[in-house]
Amino acid sequence: MRTSNPIFSRWGAARDPESVHAQAARPVGAAVGGRPVDDYLANPYAPGSDTSSGSTRNAITMDDVVVRTATTLGTVALTAVLSWLLLPVDEANLGRSYGLAVGAALIAFVLSMIQAFRRTPSPALILGYAAFEGVFLGVLSSTVSTYLSPGVVVQAVLGTFAVSAAVLLAYRMRWIRVDRRFAGFVASAATGFLLLLVADLIFSAFGAGSGLGFHSGGLGILFGVIGIVLGAAFLALDFKQVEDAVAYGAPREEAWLAAFGLVTTLVWIYLEVLRVLTILNSDNYN
Repeated sequence: MRTSNPIFSRWGAARDPESVHAQAARPVGAAVGGRPVDDYLANPYAPGSDTSSGSTRNAITMDDVVVRTATTLGTVALTAVLSWLLLPVDEANLGRSYGLAVGAALIAFVLSMIQAFRRTPSPALILGYAAFEGVFLGVLSSTVSTYLSPGVVVQAVLGTFAVSAAVLLAYRMRWIRVDRRFAGFVASAATGFLLLLVADLIFSAFGAGSGLGFHSGGLGILFGVIGIVLGAAFLALDFKQVEDAVAYGAPREEAWLAAFGLVTTLVWIYLEVLRVLTILNSDNYN
């Protein structure tokens, strides 16, 4: 069972099918390299499954994941700050800034899809995605802070770190059991959540005002909280996938995929936290 994160779901796709099938045939609980195999993930990184000229490829380490995640997240933060400073959202420049933000979001989406369907990670694609995502987040955050809720961006950033730290603690303490059932539930819940988002956009586009009502009031807060919980669940799945990749000896270059997936999830959490805090701080909420 792969994680629901669309980036991590492709981990191991380029592995030797014979080794993957052999591993999948092992009984649940059988040991691999001293580590039991659980029912969450059949090991595509079993020792000896990927060799070249008699030598094993360099294996991923947790340090590799941390460094590449920090690099990718730092790129998002840097471009977000620069876009906030260089693309003002005052009345004279609002249209231009919005246009650049929408264009950046579309480019980021295209780059993410290209990487998602590649068999190997591309640092250039991943960092390019991070840069354009940062432009979009910078303009969006500046707009929200200027016109809707001053000071909310700092609160949203702190909230994102708080949620991430809580999930990491819960995962490390094994308060969260990330198994096949958990992954299936998260995938189903996320599908429903995204379908509601699409329906909300359709209603808004065809003149239904505020769509399904997810942008204000109690319903908006509830929808945002559900989004935060889903983001936290994705983060737990990401942590599980990274842990398994390190334990099973995934190739080192796939640390870039880990960074890609983790940053994508953190952006999701930030946007949902920003939504909830904006509604709470807005004069429209009573």
